[in-house]
Amino acid sequence: MKLLRDILAHVQALESRGPLDVMVEGISFDSRQVRAGVLFVAVQGVQSDGHDFIAKAVEAKATAIVCEVLPEQLTSDTTYVLVKDSAKALGQMASVFHDHPSEKLKLIGVTGTNGKTTSVTLLHKLFRELGYHVGLLSTVQNQIDETVLPASHTTPDAVSLNALLHQMVKAGCAYCFMEVSSHAMVQQRVAGLQFAGGVFTNITHDHLDYHKTFDEYIRAKKLFFDGLPAGAFALINSDDKRGAVMVQNTKAEVHFYSLRRATEFKAKVIDNTLQGLHLEVDGHEIWCKLIGLFNAYNLLSAYAVAVLLEEDPVESLTVLSSLNSASGRFEYIVSDTQITGIVDYAHTPDALENVLNTIQQIRNPNQQVITVVGCGGNRDAAKRPLMADLACRLSDKVVLTSDNPRFEEPQAILEEMQKGVRPIDYKKTLSVLDRREAIRTACMLASTHDIILVAGKGHETYQEVKGVKHPFDDKQVLQETFQQLGK
Repeated sequence: MKLLRDILAHVQALESRGPLDVMVEGISFDSRQVRAGVLFVAVQGVQSDGHDFIAKAVEAKATAIVCEVLPEQLTSDTTYVLVKDSAKALGQMASVFHDHPSEKLKLIGVTGTNGKTTSVTLLHKLFRELGYHVGLLSTVQNQIDETVLPASHTTPDAVSLNALLHQMVKAGCAYCFMEVSSHAMVQQRVAGLQFAGGVFTNITHDHLDYHKTFDEYIRAKKLFFDGLPAGAFALINSDDKRGAVMVQNTKAEVHFYSLRRATEFKAKVIDNTLQGLHLEVDGHEIWCKLIGLFNAYNLLSAYAVAVLLEEDPVESLTVLSSLNSASGRFEYIVSDTQITGIVDYAHTPDALENVLNTIQQIRNPNQQVITVVGCGGNRDAAKRPLMADLACRLSDKVVLTSDNPRFEEPQAILEEMQKGVRPIDYKKTLSVLDRREAIRTACMLASTHDIILVAGKGHETYQEVKGVKHPFDDKQVLQETFQQLGK
């Protein structure tokens, strides 16, 4: 509980109506959660505008209203505060309300199109093994040490985010590693947070349904580094041609990592097999359980962060060599007849290409690669034909199917994917709308020692159709199908 005046300490208020010396018991941007003592913040969202619900918040006895446009009629027992940006103010106020939790631990953000989840998961596991209490905020799950908390967004809303960080501080966490999405930056979900460092993995075609243009998507990612304070570090993948753009205006101390160039943090891939990666990092050779070139980048960035946080390089590499990846990231199972099934979250053209290139690098000449892939509904439609084309070019057989259709028609999504299939690839491509049947079809097509990639959903244990999440786990379905077919 805090005084409204204190909560507004870092907010640029344009105008206020009513007393500021009132007690606030909670902050919410959802009018359904408002009660007496709660401060309601009217935020303009993607689906709705919080200003349309101010009357409901007042009716629910909200102590105060923070908004960008004052309502025509003001009630005498409610305080109104006018601000330029409600979303930004929400983050700033949430941080104050929870006693600035991001300043009481070292908060490291990881942004980019691919690799965010694996990177933060590796860092969480690494620093746990190094003896610290550590928090994790990721697409897969949120964690306080080993206590798992469900995750519904890559980056939580500002109120939930500060509440989680506050819990981490209470639990004695010295570090928190979190994914920072482009949506979160544009929507000001991280406003008011103090980052000790930031990592850029890469940027490729994604989320254009939201950002509209690739330039806007790049700008959204760059906002994170623009906001890093002096004294923080910015760790950049210099092998991505847009890496240098990210830090053009940053106040942070800039560091680079690379597999191709001479940089401060450099690694070389000695061997890449289905059993793992053999790397040379800073003159030390290590064998890691993770597979693929993309994971070499993830391991190198985790190592670099550890060194920048003044951990022992050799001890950090030793721990990293023993770690597994995040759930649904190149997870594989081997059937009784030695068919390898791989489940991966790859849902962008670049991620799919990375995974398939890795499979091509580690497979034997007599192994065929069979890919099952779909595209999500109500997301960037431009990538659909690209995904199908990549799958065809880098696979021996392809089964196009449904992913999370959400509120789109699955058949329409499939037809957009089919536009990317070249005539030369027609014979090796099948379209099976039902995802379970698509996986079954791939298993029936597979012979001993073949490789099946089921891409797009990874860690997800549901399929979202018309607003309903139906239980569906790619890995579980794959295992069950192998058993049913006796493969």
